[in-house]
Amino acid sequence: MRNEGLGSWPARRARKTPHRTALVHGEVSTDYRTLYTRTSRLAHALRARGVRRGDRVAYLGPNHPAYLETLFAAGTLGAVFVPLNTRLAAPEIAYQLADSGARALIHDPTHTALVAGLPGSTDVRTYVEVGHDYEELLAAAGAEPIDETVTADDTCLIMYTSGTTGRPKGAMLTHGNLVWNAVNVLVDTDLTTDERALVSAPLFHTAGLNMLTLPVLLKGGTCVLAGAFDPAATFDLIERHRITFMFGVPAMFDQLARHPRWRDADLSSLHLLTCGGSPVPTPLITAYQERGLTFLQGYGMTEASPGTLFLDAEHAVGKAGSAGVPHFFSDVRVVRPDLTPVEAGETGEVVVRGPHVMPGYWGLPEESAAVLADGWFRSGDAARVDDDGYVYIVDRMKDMIISGGENIYPAEIEDLLLAHPDIVECAVIGVADDRWGEVPRAVVVPREGTALDPGEVLASLSGRLAKYKIPKSVVVADELPRTASGKLLKSRVRERFGTRQLP
Repeated sequence: MRNEGLGSWPARRARKTPHRTALVHGEVSTDYRTLYTRTSRLAHALRARGVRRGDRVAYLGPNHPAYLETLFAAGTLGAVFVPLNTRLAAPEIAYQLADSGARALIHDPTHTALVAGLPGSTDVRTYVEVGHDYEELLAAAGAEPIDETVTADDTCLIMYTSGTTGRPKGAMLTHGNLVWNAVNVLVDTDLTTDERALVSAPLFHTAGLNMLTLPVLLKGGTCVLAGAFDPAATFDLIERHRITFMFGVPAMFDQLARHPRWRDADLSSLHLLTCGGSPVPTPLITAYQERGLTFLQGYGMTEASPGTLFLDAEHAVGKAGSAGVPHFFSDVRVVRPDLTPVEAGETGEVVVRGPHVMPGYWGLPEESAAVLADGWFRSGDAARVDDDGYVYIVDRMKDMIISGGENIYPAEIEDLLLAHPDIVECAVIGVADDRWGEVPRAVVVPREGTALDPGEVLASLSGRLAKYKIPKSVVVADELPRTASGKLLKSRVRERFGTRQLP
């Protein structure tokens, strides 16, 4: 087999465990032999429509077996997979299709109207709708093996970053990047072939795909695909399928912990909960520990496929709040601007190096060179390291507030604000101040049915933070602006709430 990449995984897994269940979606279960057959048929169908090595094949839709079949089929041909965020608007979708130069687009029926408006704005020549058209396409195609040469250094997918500033950039992740990331997950989380993973985090984001789905499939476990995250449905799926492994961002786990079914739901099958995407509030960690669940958190970025730091079960309590230590095949440093390592307790920037780190951004050589210094990817995230080598993510470097010469990291304040029983979301920003240059301001979203008193909110921080870190003002808001992927848009928060005078 000349294919060293992800496209060979269905064939390799089918020859080992053909009858084991690979995917569950609704009432449909797919074993590994069937996954291989369907992937091969799709690869033949795409080749018949002109898709060749290096061409880009895009997918637009919620979690579905067709997503993974398209990923593996593209990898079989040596083509490049481009997952698209379903939450984006039509112009944003069109931009990513045009920027990547995608030749084919497979899409869910829920996006048919959007797709109908695309022709002429992109290079896409083949459109396939999941459902009847997709199944007819597979039925008419051959299923014989395709033995295309694909190496670990070939680009496997282009995954666009969230684009909190400017246009999103397409991180090029190679087959080798994804394999090494999966190996890191297998080493650090002890996955088994009996794993039953609930995939409700979107596959178009790197964590849902690379930290959960691909490692489970590599190991020969089962992925239960949910089209979207819903707290009540999540409890049902856990109980019905005896889910053992879940990944989510903090907001997802927070919704579960706040749900009326939280205390009485049967969660006995769960043995692995991993969380990432943003700093995990300490109260959320405590809530899961009180429920008897080992709540593990990690830290990563799209450009690193994404696993970078991971906090294992042994240290989940003793090092609560830390993002952990580097994954087995990752090298991570916290450095000063000149790239020299910081001392313990000193704040610096996280840089990462390893076989899972991207070679660069699609079509952006200058931007790639700027963030890949001497082989180290510069994350832009601020962190400190304790005496034991555990890394604590502090904030984005650009979000740091300098007040009277003191550095203030909003995430530290936000973590404490989220411990307030009536605050469900918050953001801390810097606002201009004649005396101190800038001072912190808290923007908080109250729990439904409650009324927040700004004075009481500030009083709750007294004695828990240095006085200069305590916000000088509080704004109560209905919601906070976020990207399509759910990340907080601090730039929009500043625009809306960052004036000298309270709105």
